[in-house]
Amino acid sequence: MKHLISVIIAAYNHEKYVQETIQSIINQTYQNIELIIIDDGSKDSTWQKILEMKQACENRFERVIFETQENQGACKTLNKLISFMKGEYFFIIASDDAIKSNTIEKEYNFLSNNPDYALCVGNNEIIDSNSNVCYWDKERNIVYDKNKAKYLTFVDFLQHCAKFNFCSEKFGRYDKIYIGNHIPNGFLIRKSIFDKIGFFTPEAPLEDFWLHLQISKYAKMKYLDEILFSYRWHNANTIKQEEKMAQFDFMTREYENKILTNLDFNTVFPIVKNVYENGVCYKKKGIPFIFEILSYRKGNKKYKKYKLFNITMLK
Repeated sequence: MKHLISVIIAAYNHEKYVQETIQSIINQTYQNIELIIIDDGSKDSTWQKILEMKQACENRFERVIFETQENQGACKTLNKLISFMKGEYFFIIASDDAIKSNTIEKEYNFLSNNPDYALCVGNNEIIDSNSNVCYWDKERNIVYDKNKAKYLTFVDFLQHCAKFNFCSEKFGRYDKIYIGNHIPNGFLIRKSIFDKIGFFTPEAPLEDFWLHLQISKYAKMKYLDEILFSYRWHNANTIKQEEKMAQFDFMTREYENKILTNLDFNTVFPIVKNVYENGVCYKKKGIPFIFEILSYRKGNKKYKKYKLFNITMLK
């Protein structure tokens, strides 16, 4: 029998979308799945919408856990979800997104045959608030005409920012993630990686960024070049809160720098030590720096703040 896979959802204020998310898990061709959902204090009817799906989930999955709680935030909720898991692999999905029916099976087939990889992910199509496939212009506004689009998928945008081909060995490498997180949504992860990286912390509030940085120290990641995930783009996306996201990015990087100062570099890939000792991405007068752009908005105006992490700041 194939391994048990845990699908975990931290649900929050997605009454319009959460049932579509759950249904996309029910529709998976991979059979041996447990579903664990925690409603993190939603102020709308998200919890009621989840409960309406409980019988269908119990009929479909090997194990089902639904809980609701006072709002505790993403990191604490994810740690609680992980503590409930019994699967050897797990899949995280937001309560407003959806996955294709063969996603878990495809990603599992790769990871189960490649033990040196800890994460596998595919491309993301973009969907609007009504679940219609759409695209982005250069400012990431929704367009429906491909001829007017700058980015047809989320990975088109991520590759443009990262400036390398995701089908190459650079995908998921520590130095590339440190410059900017480029891992798309919809990833399956080998649970045993948590034995090495520990758990989420509010000190690193960009939980995906923190997670990918830690995994890239110890294992490889694989990008499958096909649409396996539907990433919803709507007015309430957290990523659109630019000032908040810039602050979260700064906090996560500061926490990562603390980790680096106490890290045993003999236990991780050599590239991690190279980043620590030499920096990445930028040189000023021949001196290496770690270079970060923080974007934020005040009123109707956009600003960019540039932060240089001199290597001496890490030590």
